[in-house]
Amino acid sequence: MRLFKGGTGGMFSRTESSIVEETTSGAFAVIQQPNQQSFWRNLWSLIGPYWTSKDWKAAWTLLVLVLGLNVFGVQLEVWFNQWNNDFYNTLQNYDVDGFWAQMVKFSWLAAIFIVSAVYQLYLQQWLTIRWRRWLTDRFVGRYLSEKIYYRLQMGEAKADNPDQRIADDINKFISYTMALVLGFISAVLTLAAFSLILWNLSGSATLPLFGHEVMIPGYMMWAALLYALCGTVLVHFIGRPLIPLNFDQERREADFRFSLIRMRENAEGVALYEGEAEERKSLTLRFSEVMKNYWAIMNRTKWVTFFTSSYNQAAIIFPFVVAAPRYFAKEIPLGGLMQVSSAFGQVQRSLSFFVNSYSSIAEWRAVVDRLVSFMSAVEQLETSNTLSNIKHLPCTDALKVENLTLELPNGSQLTTPISFEVSAGERVLIVGKSGSGKSTLLRVLAGIWPYAHGSIAVPAQDVLFLPQRPYLPLGNLRGVLSYPAAAGAFSDEAIKAALVVVDLGHLVERLEEERLWSQILSGGEMQRVAIARALLQKPRWLFLDEATSALDEQTEAALYEHLAADPATTIVSVGHRSTLASFHGRKIDLSDFAKG
Repeated sequence: MRLFKGGTGGMFSRTESSIVEETTSGAFAVIQQPNQQSFWRNLWSLIGPYWTSKDWKAAWTLLVLVLGLNVFGVQLEVWFNQWNNDFYNTLQNYDVDGFWAQMVKFSWLAAIFIVSAVYQLYLQQWLTIRWRRWLTDRFVGRYLSEKIYYRLQMGEAKADNPDQRIADDINKFISYTMALVLGFISAVLTLAAFSLILWNLSGSATLPLFGHEVMIPGYMMWAALLYALCGTVLVHFIGRPLIPLNFDQERREADFRFSLIRMRENAEGVALYEGEAEERKSLTLRFSEVMKNYWAIMNRTKWVTFFTSSYNQAAIIFPFVVAAPRYFAKEIPLGGLMQVSSAFGQVQRSLSFFVNSYSSIAEWRAVVDRLVSFMSAVEQLETSNTLSNIKHLPCTDALKVENLTLELPNGSQLTTPISFEVSAGERVLIVGKSGSGKSTLLRVLAGIWPYAHGSIAVPAQDVLFLPQRPYLPLGNLRGVLSYPAAAGAFSDEAIKAALVVVDLGHLVERLEEERLWSQILSGGEMQRVAIARALLQKPRWLFLDEATSALDEQTEAALYEHLAADPATTIVSVGHRSTLASFHGRKIDLSDFAKG
């Protein structure tokens, strides 16, 4: 059994401020509003650890190869730019032999470009999947440690839809990060390579200014810079609302998907209640939230697209307009004009990286905020001692409870102080009225309920808790029966014998079937599967929280006889039925400790 303990030191730092917003599904979203300094610190906490992890050799090797091909791609663009000059000059000179020579040269350049582009993408995807595997393992490990997954459900910290953040947001984060970082590096390299070319090709221009003639060297370079700067400022002004809109869209999509999953998991209950109309109403409401936010994204994206499309279309003719005076003055040939246009386009695209990538940056920023807020909640739980009010006595071969007061999450007391002791080998039945705290007491003993005061001592090994509704994981029936041990932990003979004992012998031939067993088996059959697990694992301490409530009394009695057959097994049961008393030597009535 694992109890909560203090923090382990986090990979992620907390953000300075947040707003907790309740969603329509009752989940909570932590909407981060970090300043720029904390944003970059949190971003590095997501990116940095992988590059110093055990996978660092492969990661850096792949990154160097990708960057090398990126640099080579820029060099190819330089060669294409030079080819533009030679090709159009041959056209202007009606040079047939030169024309075909340039066609051969272009074919070689194109073939090299294709091979380089294919392998750059392939190596980039290879690096992406390795990084995603590592980061997903990191997130899952922390999510499952110290009962974080359960404590998030209890509301100790607020983070909506953790499954969506792990499954979708990590993938998007890495894909966007790789694309944006490599795109930015490519833009910088392209700018460095073509700025000198454009400066040398564009020559000087004379402009009248305050009655004087001002000579501007490399004027095409300055024109490209001014053009991109204006575009960057305007697109940021127009597209800035996309960041919070994308954040909300991810959350609302996850809420809608969670509602569909929850309805599928409870399909039988919905069908028996004939609750289809209410479920449809609920799903329609949640989807309307998706649509409402998506319309807002559409409208904002429309204006961003209007601007970026206009900006990019204007960029096609802008260099010709600026360079036309020199061409018509016969200062440059047609090939020179086309080379200037090509170089201007490369410089302008490099400087316009922010403009052309704004929508992707907005989505990336929203994903980063969601991952940071999720891991901030995880770190909050890691560094908080949620069981600080419960004193853990030295572990002995006995269960001890001293002056334990059970509480509700709102802080109100559920019971007066409870004290008792259970020796190894005893059989104890815990009874009481509904709501008296029977199941809550077992949760405290299991170390998953933090709302209590007092002292406890629970044996640390060979302990098994069976809840009223057993958990059946995905996979084949062998794995379901072996859980939480590995699927191959028990022999076929042992598994088949356990199935026969719990009257599930008809499932013996289905051990390798992979089905959604929680939907196939009835409530009583699932409880018998849980008893089979106990028979297989043979714990020295067995806690049953109404673990046979779905069974008839005759079947329940037969199963308890099998569980009690081993005198070394200590049994602590929670139940309502009076027939359970005959299988236990002592009874503890929590009604005697009810808060008056």
